[in-house]
Amino acid sequence: MQRQGSSIAKIKSNFVEQYEKQIKREQRKKRRLMKRLVLSAIVMVVISGSLFWYHMTQRATYADKLNEHEQLMEEKEALLHEKEKLVEEVNLLKDDDYILEIARTNYFLSKEGELIFQLEDDDSLSY
Repeated sequence: MQRQGSSIAKIKSNFVEQYEKQIKREQRKKRRLMKRLVLSAIVMVVISGSLFWYHMTQRATYADKLNEHEQLMEEKEALLHEKEKLVEEVNLLKDDDYILEIARTNYFLSKEGELIFQLEDDDSLSY
């Protein structure tokens, strides 16, 4: 037996025409739904990617600012320590006895009747 596919005729009636139109409408609906879903997925991927990129740049900026803050805090501590030393030195320089002691040791100034002998260091002597 041989089948002949082209010899089958379609029945043309209102019911068949309505059924074919309904199937075509459903197919168009499915295509439109798929297009909307694909478009929505693309939009979501773009938005998600943008948010991820923004988050990563903010994390990098935060890390840079944190490092800068730590460096500035270390610098602040060093400056505060230096300030304390300078305040202490200013207070010492207000004392006349301290100034006289510095003048005697650094500039070989002497009191009345005092003799100053300059001795060579032991390291500079050669045997």
